[in-house]
Amino acid sequence: MRYDLLAQDALRGVIRQALLRAGAPGGLPGAHHFYITFKTTAPGVDLDPSLLEKFPEEMTIVLEHQFWDLNPAEDYFEVTLKFNKVPKYMKVPYAAVHRFHDPSVGFHLQFEPLDGADEAPTAPSEAAEPVELKPAKAKAATNGESAEVVSLDSFRKK
Repeated sequence: MRYDLLAQDALRGVIRQALLRAGAPGGLPGAHHFYITFKTTAPGVDLDPSLLEKFPEEMTIVLEHQFWDLNPAEDYFEVTLKFNKVPKYMKVPYAAVHRFHDPSVGFHLQFEPLDGADEAPTAPSEAAEPVELKPAKAKAATNGESAEVVSLDSFRKK
């Protein structure tokens, strides 16, 4: 099931919701602002070549006072920021985001690095082979004794 990837995907939805609020009329409320770090070479990232040259692996952008055309879509966001007084468009898939931070409230998300095929949760395949599940034995407890996984069925009333 890869619950770790499912949870990361859900938390990327938090970023999307925050960006939707930031892009709404009135912009960011109060002192909110975002630091967003993403992998510049991740699939789907659209970045000006001069920025990619300067940031070949990872880049952190700040959305605070001067950003334009913020468009948080379902799987990515688009925004225009100025670099040396020159506007630069960028498109960043949420899957490329490595860190998200709103220092005004101390909120921080960090995601595991993407690696190949395990980038995002996928739907189960019809051709997937069945996996045999075996009861797991827990590692040794702190007191030196081992623990076993017990089925709850033996405790249920019939």
